[in-house]
Amino acid sequence: MTANMDTKDTYVLDGQGDSTDLSDQEIFERKSLVLWRLPLKTLRYGGLEAGQMLISLAKKLKNLWLLGSLLVLVILCLLPGPHANFVRFCQHNLGFALFWLGLGVLSSVGFGTGLHTFLLYLGPHIASVTMAAYECQTLNFPTPPYPDTKICPPEPYTHYIPDIWAIMAKVRPEALFWGFGTAVGELPPYFMARTARLSGQELEGMTMDAKRLAGHFNILDRTKMFMERVMERVGFVGILLCASVPNPLFDLAGITCGHFLVPFWKFFVATIIGKTFIKATLQLMFVIVVFSEDLVGKLVACMGQLPLLGPPFEALIRGILGSAKQQMHKSGKSDSIISLDLVVRAFELCAFIMVGAFVVSALNSLAQIHCKRRQEKMRRMRSLEMILYVGGGRVDSDESSLEEFTV
Repeated sequence: MTANMDTKDTYVLDGQGDSTDLSDQEIFERKSLVLWRLPLKTLRYGGLEAGQMLISLAKKLKNLWLLGSLLVLVILCLLPGPHANFVRFCQHNLGFALFWLGLGVLSSVGFGTGLHTFLLYLGPHIASVTMAAYECQTLNFPTPPYPDTKICPPEPYTHYIPDIWAIMAKVRPEALFWGFGTAVGELPPYFMARTARLSGQELEGMTMDAKRLAGHFNILDRTKMFMERVMERVGFVGILLCASVPNPLFDLAGITCGHFLVPFWKFFVATIIGKTFIKATLQLMFVIVVFSEDLVGKLVACMGQLPLLGPPFEALIRGILGSAKQQMHKSGKSDSIISLDLVVRAFELCAFIMVGAFVVSALNSLAQIHCKRRQEKMRRMRSLEMILYVGGGRVDSDESSLEEFTV
């Protein structure tokens, strides 16, 4: 009986001692689950997780009031009547708002691996509006094709040189919707860390105690520690400052706020103010100033002074700018316009590569989330087996001691 109990106690102690090694193995297994190492397993786990997310979303949408409201809206949109003009106005503006809002969410979601939609969409849009404003000497672009294409209105029209504030007012709605989308995209890290803290777990990225004890820090780890200290000590002002500047590590601020149970509205309001009204405005002003006519001419002239490659680059850029101005005036084809088309195709290729990288990163994240879900399920099963094993041993020992007492 004593040997039996010693064996079970040793088994329990060994299980407790190996828990750290098992956790490290699980983390290593999740981190190695990427598309270029385990493609089939990553695709399978990512597809399963995406399917589970769609099923859970469909279950949440099974609300009679929501379905009824959507049905009424669809009927109103399809029926003709005096409200048709208002419906078309709402559809146009709603699509406009959802487009830039969605781009903002894609830019910030994904723990720093989001799609850089400012460089792909908002930045080029602001730059083209700025160049068209100086070239056409107006901001009253024909709609359509604006905002997809910026061309000068047909003559005659009032010519004037718009200032930076007028250009900012022209593109401010796009920037504000995009900035609000980036603020919404910061909510998943906050809720994940908050849920993990309330459930007694520890989110990956917050466990830096081992590194603190070992003293092994790189620049990223030091930046994370600085973000944690700012969030803990400064609070609302710290969140506002971190959200007001281009900060690819702001996801760490969301994780930190969720981990330390910062109130939701405190975090979200500071993030909205910082990202929507301060950061988006600063980026908007920066692009307008950089692409103003005088500054662009000076930058191209300075580039032409570089040795060897300077003059060819200057000629190429001036040709591209000239072709863009010709397109704004609806001029005919030229060699410079053909070169501009090549540049546009190259930009589209870069955008395609960035979108592909975003899709791969999202697929890897979904696969790792599904792997973590399976590991937690296996951990609960092992804990249940251990409880049953130890409980069975205690029952056997009680029965044997009862038999001895009876004898």
